[in-house]
Amino acid sequence: MALDILIVDDEIDICDLVAGVMEDEGYEARTAANSDAALEAIRQRRPSLVLIDVWLQGSRLDGLGLVEAVKAMDASIPVIVISGHGGIDTAVAAIRRGAFDMVARATETERLRSEVEALRERAGQADELNGTSAAINQVRATLKRVASTGSRVLITGGAGTGKEIAARVLHQWSGRANGPFRVISSARMDPETVEQELFGTEQSDGSIRPGLLEQAHGGTLFLDEVADMPLTTQGKILRVLTDQSFMRAGGSTQIRVDVRIVSGSARDLLAAVADRSFREDLYYRLNVVPVHIPPLRERRDDIATLCDHFVMRYAAERRIAPPSLAPEALAALQAHDWPGNVRELRNVVERVMILAPGDRLTRIELDMLPSEILRSGSENLPSADAIMATPLKEAREHFEREYLRIQIRRFSGNVSRTATFVGMERSALHRKLKLLGLTEGRDED
Repeated sequence: MALDILIVDDEIDICDLVAGVMEDEGYEARTAANSDAALEAIRQRRPSLVLIDVWLQGSRLDGLGLVEAVKAMDASIPVIVISGHGGIDTAVAAIRRGAFDMVARATETERLRSEVEALRERAGQADELNGTSAAINQVRATLKRVASTGSRVLITGGAGTGKEIAARVLHQWSGRANGPFRVISSARMDPETVEQELFGTEQSDGSIRPGLLEQAHGGTLFLDEVADMPLTTQGKILRVLTDQSFMRAGGSTQIRVDVRIVSGSARDLLAAVADRSFREDLYYRLNVVPVHIPPLRERRDDIATLCDHFVMRYAAERRIAPPSLAPEALAALQAHDWPGNVRELRNVVERVMILAPGDRLTRIELDMLPSEILRSGSENLPSADAIMATPLKEAREHFEREYLRIQIRRFSGNVSRTATFVGMERSALHRKLKLLGLTEGRDED
């Protein structure tokens, strides 16, 4: 979506000409013929940039006066003063009032472009739905299909599964990729200030502070943990979804925006609807396209890929060669249940690389993993004292049961892959699993 530029000039032909040029360059252009119209346009929606003619004949405020009024209203709005007649004194006066001259603006734009490219490269590394499992492939396919539409998407999944990452990927694949992406965490909202965060504020002196909805104009707003949003705010969000307009706190002007709403929740929203903590009408407005991010324990095939991704990232940050992962360490990671999902795995990899002994880490070994990972799957193994009092046949059966249970879990229930790893024929493994009372395997190639 295009950035919003406001052009202020008393000559209508000039306004139309500049607006046409801006639109040809891919911007969204609005025009105003005088200072009052310009200030009203800013009250209606914060522009990304204001171009102001320095003279503004017949206007209540001339161009320099309008610069001061714009900066008093919102000091963060970039302003460029344009004129075919001004001299150096006029330019200096304009800059002192808060405007950018064209040269400074151009150099600043170049610097920002370089920074944005670097940030996008880093974001591309961080904001990927890594993995090759059927589950994550299905998520990516759904996001790609819906990205080009304007449909609202509800992303569900446990804490740490990557709901915000999925929302960012959706934004990057959409036609709004060049527009802003804003996040508001409903779980961390202060009920007393949530509406100010979302809708912004307008003071009696005319100054405004845009909220996240206004900041996201032309882009995407992600409502994280939407189930925790106060009921009063839910009603106002519903009205925004209906007509894409709202009023700032303390204001009386309807602000119109073009924002795609994507929401996320780790809670069961239908259960929240049933207990009346979440509005049913809002649920159906948000849940146009549902996307569920499965927990990591249901896509263990992705653990190796995710480990490689995080190892590469943290090695790059530390400026070291990425270490390899010992097969025993990977097996232990694949056997863990990951209650914290991908976020927990990321933290484990970071912790291991920070605490690894020595300056030259070349391989992550099993004994470098945290104790909670090493304990995974071993809870049911008998102690040394218990083994001493157990007949060989019973001890062997107990070991086989726990060993195969861990391996089946490690390979996400895939009997064929488990059989290959443990060195058994698939049919023999099926019989062994049945004999040991293990039924969690599934027959997949």
